[in-house]
Amino acid sequence: MGQAPSRLPRVPGGRAVTGTGTPTGPRRALARRCLPVLTAAAVLLAAGCGSLTGPAEPARPVPTGPEVTLAFAGDVHFMRRTAELLKDPDKAFGPIAEVLSSSDVTLLNLETPITTRGTAEQKNYLFRTDKRAVRALLAAGVDAVSLANNHTLDYGRVGLSDTLVYARRGKLPVFGAGKNAAQAFAPWRTTVRGLRIAVFGFSQVDDLAEPWAAKDDRSGIAMAFDEDRALKAVSAARADSDLIIVMPHWGTEYQICADDRQKRFAARLAEAGADVIVGAHAHVLQGAGWLGRAYVAYGLGNFLWYSPGLGASSRNTGVLKLTVRKDTVVKQELVPAIVSGTGQPVPLTGKLAEAERRRFDALRPCSDLSAEPAG
Repeated sequence: MGQAPSRLPRVPGGRAVTGTGTPTGPRRALARRCLPVLTAAAVLLAAGCGSLTGPAEPARPVPTGPEVTLAFAGDVHFMRRTAELLKDPDKAFGPIAEVLSSSDVTLLNLETPITTRGTAEQKNYLFRTDKRAVRALLAAGVDAVSLANNHTLDYGRVGLSDTLVYARRGKLPVFGAGKNAAQAFAPWRTTVRGLRIAVFGFSQVDDLAEPWAAKDDRSGIAMAFDEDRALKAVSAARADSDLIIVMPHWGTEYQICADDRQKRFAARLAEAGADVIVGAHAHVLQGAGWLGRAYVAYGLGNFLWYSPGLGASSRNTGVLKLTVRKDTVVKQELVPAIVSGTGQPVPLTGKLAEAERRRFDALRPCSDLSAEPAG
């Protein structure tokens, strides 16, 4: 969806994304003013998890041109303990916001409708939040969010409509859902230092997939089971985009290895022209690496999350930072964090981060990814 400049005040020296992109400098400056400094005590509370990967060494010549940095995070919502964070939206994400705000483009999955209306669906878990969530996301440096997930229609199409309205009013770009299929399957576009970026969101979750699917004459989610349409949308974007990013909602919950459906869809997306594929939904970190020339991170797990989850692995999280030149990832880095008692992700350092680097790298083989791109 298109976007207009943020309402947040511009500060001298703030970085801005050119073209159709959202200005990022004001949000990032606001995040830095508001963020508390991470204390040693916070790190100790986060005992035991974090992840960091180092520079990639591409096997083929690296394209010339300016570098652009991308940041990705997993599932976010504001329920129970994280709803309390909206009392001060500018600080809702806590110290991790400084990591989010340090990249040129920051993307994540918004796992909740923004609405106080609608009728609850008949399902086990229902999420929703209010319009303060928009302010919280922007203040943390988030540039756009995916709505292609299994909670965006928790309160029906009324809830989806409200979400689209609040996002538009707050100048928060969204993708992966819309008033009809054409809008839902359309990419969010931005240009950074001349690099034309297109970002798609698709949901592969079966729960309520058919009734929630966007159609030509009804609102809904861009569903991966409409694979032909999804792949054609990605392929069409190649004509006027330098970098194509896809954010699927997929995978088997609490399974650290990508399942066969994820692997198949990732391969088809890469064939269609996707350069970067970053997913979520499984509640745990999954493997990341190269599938041919495409960079794939199968799952970034929970991020800002209401529940302690099932075991330590569901609290392991982080911000995936990628540096690209044209359509090539030239550096990868997972900034490690753990979901704390407030629901906020707390960055890790030192030995905790080193241990998580090793654990995160060890997830790659079972998802059939390579440590380097194909030549």
